Amino acid sequence: MNESARLPAFRWVIVTAVALILALAMGSIVNGMSAYVVPMQDLYGWDRAEISLINVSGIIGLAIGGIVMGRQADRRGARPVVLFGVIALGLSYIAASFASSLWQYYTIMFIAGFFGAAAIFSPVMATVGQWFPIGTGLAIGIASAGQALGQGGVPYLSAMLIERFGVSWSIAITGISMLVLLVPLSLLLASPNIATNSGAAQSNPDDGTYLPEKTVIVTMSIAVLFCCTCMSVPLMHLVPLVQDKGIPLDQAGGVIFIMLMSGIAGRVAFGKFADIVGAVPAYMTATAWMTVLVFWFTQLEGLITFQAYAVLYGFGYAGVMTGVLTSTSALSRPSRRASAIAIVGFFGWLGHANGGFLGGYLFDITGDYAYPYGAAAAAGVLNLIVVSTLLKKTRTPGLRVATP
Repeated sequence: MNESARLPAFRWVIVTAVALILALAMGSIVNGMSAYVVPMQDLYGWDRAEISLINVSGIIGLAIGGIVMGRQADRRGARPVVLFGVIALGLSYIAASFASSLWQYYTIMFIAGFFGAAAIFSPVMATVGQWFPIGTGLAIGIASAGQALGQGGVPYLSAMLIERFGVSWSIAITGISMLVLLVPLSLLLASPNIATNSGAAQSNPDDGTYLPEKTVIVTMSIAVLFCCTCMSVPLMHLVPLVQDKGIPLDQAGGVIFIMLMSGIAGRVAFGKFADIVGAVPAYMTATAWMTVLVFWFTQLEGLITFQAYAVLYGFGYAGVMTGVLTSTSALSRPSRRASAIAIVGFFGWLGHANGGFLGGYLFDITGDYAYPYGAAAAAGVLNLIVVSTLLKKTRTPGLRVATP
């Protein structure tokens, strides 16, 4: 059997491997520390803003390192870059299990983001796009659903590990799991040698009329800065918000787990939606959903109410990251896709860092989560205003996009 005949089947192996890699790697670095906020406050007496900066350090490392690693992936291919990243990430978490001061956590998590997560995120997403010249939205939605699984599952499992083993051992177990599970998965990340459509060779995928690269990157970068500021407030501060309502840590961790399990369906659904209506309209729909609902977390009482609302919020919120990825991929030339995702991702991760810290800071000075969640909603509105300008530009006749 020749390579072109094997390609359609093996591409789903790629999607599965990417989803699993994102589940553990990005679930840990993006909001995995949310389960540690109250335990570290109790253990060390640190403020929530100070603890939130541990997560922020990792995300800033991811943001800066992503630009470097995206270029490396465009030059060298995804497999060696991602393999390097998962090893660096696992070793960093093992090292963090020995930390006992804030500066040590900040330093180690920055390294984990810069050399670890940054070498994973944009390269694996660009790889998915390369294997799916048709139906890119659905493929990216399925792959990014792995990140939703991890962003819910890692805090949930961490909460259980903390209850049983304490803070340090929980971090160590996470690092060991990364090395055991992610190294074999990263070895599967081959790149297609030819672009195919039903097994037939296509012309150069860079051919055609695209929006200017600068227009796409600048507009998406500004939009995603506000978008990720909005989404990161509940990602980092939903567990402590629920705990402040008198709900124990393990049950509070279950709320974000439910939210992000609902998000698995949302990421896939919005990926398919992007294939039908276009990447940018799908992204705007998901962002509007998140913006309208985010503040009302602060008005809830009782575990059942939080769980039910988490399902509703999680489905729409999860489509946002799928929308960022499909929009950037659809409007970027394939040969520059990893770099474009990395640059846009830089501002997205800055938004994550900003929202995570802002949530802790506003809570510390007000003693009330209404202010952080209100700021999150305002950031969502600003995102919609910015991305609406890009929607108008995508209506240009003859414009080439990667998703049909």
